[in-house]
Amino acid sequence: MGRTYIVEETIGQYLSHLNLQGKSLVSGLLIGQCSSQKDYVILATRTPPKEEKNENLKHPKDHLENLDEEWVTEHANQVSRMLPGGLLVLGIFIITTLEMGNDFQNTLRRLVFAVEKSMNKKRLWSFTEEEVSDRVTLHICSSTKKILCRTYDIHDPKSSAKPADWKYQNGLSTSWLSLECTVHINIHIPLSTTSVSYTLEKNTKNGLARWAKQIENGVYLINGQVKAEECDLLEGQKKPRGNAQASSCSFDVRVLTQLLLNSDHRSTATVQICSGSVNLKGAVKCRAYIHSNKPKVKDAVQAVKRDILNTVADRCEILFEDLLLNEIPEKKVMNSEKEFHILPHRVFVPIPGSTVMLCDYKFGDESAEEIRDHFIEMLDHRIQIEDLEITEEINTAFLSSSINSEAPLDNRDDEQPKEPMQTTIVSKIQRNMGMIAAFAVALLAVGISFHYFSD
Repeated sequence: MGRTYIVEETIGQYLSHLNLQGKSLVSGLLIGQCSSQKDYVILATRTPPKEEKNENLKHPKDHLENLDEEWVTEHANQVSRMLPGGLLVLGIFIITTLEMGNDFQNTLRRLVFAVEKSMNKKRLWSFTEEEVSDRVTLHICSSTKKILCRTYDIHDPKSSAKPADWKYQNGLSTSWLSLECTVHINIHIPLSTTSVSYTLEKNTKNGLARWAKQIENGVYLINGQVKAEECDLLEGQKKPRGNAQASSCSFDVRVLTQLLLNSDHRSTATVQICSGSVNLKGAVKCRAYIHSNKPKVKDAVQAVKRDILNTVADRCEILFEDLLLNEIPEKKVMNSEKEFHILPHRVFVPIPGSTVMLCDYKFGDESAEEIRDHFIEMLDHRIQIEDLEITEEINTAFLSSSINSEAPLDNRDDEQPKEPMQTTIVSKIQRNMGMIAAFAVALLAVGISFHYFSD
């Protein structure tokens, strides 16, 4: 017996009304959450149509073997940034005008592996052995209305397709639990002279990987309490009366990171010759969602951890993209004695008809209309500007000064003189597939500073 996918009923309506616009197929992503017993799908979004240079000629992309794998994976990368903790791209769907043969199934298989591989490259965390590794492909024939649902094990490159059940349920995403926390970060990343051949982005990601271990090993308080991992998240909560649903349940999470190693671990200071450093500072607003069907504490904590790691890594990646798009060469940044940039703010927006909110990132000069338009482009769901939850914030960022060209690898936030930057570089990013999206500026005051030392 294969896996069961419990699907929000509105997704069925969405898929049945998708317009193929004269093409032989349309593809898209399925978004939701895995659990040991079953998977939950709460959103489907079509891949934005790609503009063809010669539209008056034939449509070469109409052939299944020419399905644009790169375009689909790029869309998945963009959408993955918009998912709070607990939500994943669970797979892909394709709607065709005709029923397809075995060759088409091979195309779907190749595509679902490519999508997962592309998203996995950017993560600061890894899946555990206990987690579900199946990803779903859904094929719908628009003429016969036939649905074919199959899964592939992404941990096994040679895995074959397994049948799966696709079941619709009304109001699926109105009963999810939310977890919120604010994490104050102050990350110092020394740039060693031995890593000068690496890009600034790669050096930063390597530094974030060290910080990620602190987040993974932290202690997480849920509503002020430390709970056993296997404990039911809702244990001790008052049961809703009448028609009230568990959707009103929101948990406050606080993160305690370890400052010192355990006594059984020896710590030695390592001196590293550095050409500069990157400093990330600010308050990061994090949010995660988990289904209300017997949720475990360990699943909730894991969702929060991954949201913390994702949002910090995504902001850095977006900033580096912005520097490239605005033609600010890395050499210029590297040669500057001091550089200061404001990282994009996190913004939240509700899914229509759901209590779950998605997120994206915006720079300061982007308008609400741009946010709305990008949300429509990426997720193919319309939102109203008045529905956007907006939290104003004041950005403050400080640049640590140093007189040494050496820094310990395990720098623990030594007290250093701080001086506010008088000018900030706040720029707008336009990504490969459109403008930055989705709104409700979550409490964030994160800044990134590049500090380079003279020879």
